Amino acid sequence: MSGFTGFAVRRTVSAVLTLLALSVIIYVVFYATPGNVAQITCGPRCSPEQVHQVAQQLRLDDPLYLRYWHFLQGMVVGHDYSTGTSVEHCPAPCLGLSYQSDQQVTQIILNKLPVSLSLVVGGMVLWLLLGVGTGVLSAWRRGRFSERALTGVTLAGVATPAFVIGLVLMIVVCGQLELLPFPEYVPFSDDPEQWMWGLLLPWVTLALGEAAYFARLTRASMLETLAEDHIRTFRAYGVGERSIVGRHALRGALAPIIALNANDFGSAVGGAVLIESLFGLPGIGQELVHAVTVVDLPVVVGMVLVIGFFVVLANAVADVLYAVADRRVVLA
Repeated sequence: MSGFTGFAVRRTVSAVLTLLALSVIIYVVFYATPGNVAQITCGPRCSPEQVHQVAQQLRLDDPLYLRYWHFLQGMVVGHDYSTGTSVEHCPAPCLGLSYQSDQQVTQIILNKLPVSLSLVVGGMVLWLLLGVGTGVLSAWRRGRFSERALTGVTLAGVATPAFVIGLVLMIVVCGQLELLPFPEYVPFSDDPEQWMWGLLLPWVTLALGEAAYFARLTRASMLETLAEDHIRTFRAYGVGERSIVGRHALRGALAPIIALNANDFGSAVGGAVLIESLFGLPGIGQELVHAVTVVDLPVVVGMVLVIGFFVVLANAVADVLYAVADRRVVLA
């Protein structure tokens, strides 16, 4: 088995075990907490008989381990649910039915996921370009006025909440200057141009705060790499400073940047709820907050699992990128 194939197999097994452990923790935390889920789902005006009927339909009277086993079965082979007058089949991977709408949780997630992925992927491109570019320039111009100015800008970016940046951008760019329409999500398949313009301000809002962290991390990593012996050797051989910074120092400083980007991307899929709420984007984060508010446990569990999947996937991709960026790293 080749090195990369063995690494892929090990990372896949590790990812599956991690998600399995995560599912156990999430299921126990949400379903073992105090509170009458049947009463909440049925409503305050339901009679005890109606609450008992809802509990039977949702299998809330079954032991917790049995309900979790049925949950795992649904993810692997699907599940059949009785809706009173008919039986609905939920194909694998089935994450259950919503307590509030009786929709399949998988379908709810698939409807919301493109919005969150569009927001996070576009924001990630911007925060990498702005953050890494600013960090490299700041390290290259160390001790000069431009370096101090960039450091001040990054500190301001770290200290300013994302919703403040978004509000200011909407008021100035959309309201006063009228340079852009107010953000609105349009599916990429319907109109790619409107999709881009509708997400431009959310991208900038998400990217500015993240870019400040990447700028500080890139600057520190670049300064550390520029002080290493092999960089001094390149300078002794007369290699140009731009080549040293762009080809050698930056490549050696990429490892912590890749690690931070993997964590930020995975968590931002469901964690950009402030951005989604501010701009009215119907994404995963906003739906997750709504599900928690109405105690829609299947939706909460399903969405947290999806967010965990993206965190695990992003970190697995980051491990591969380590070896691409730094040949001294061995996949193991």
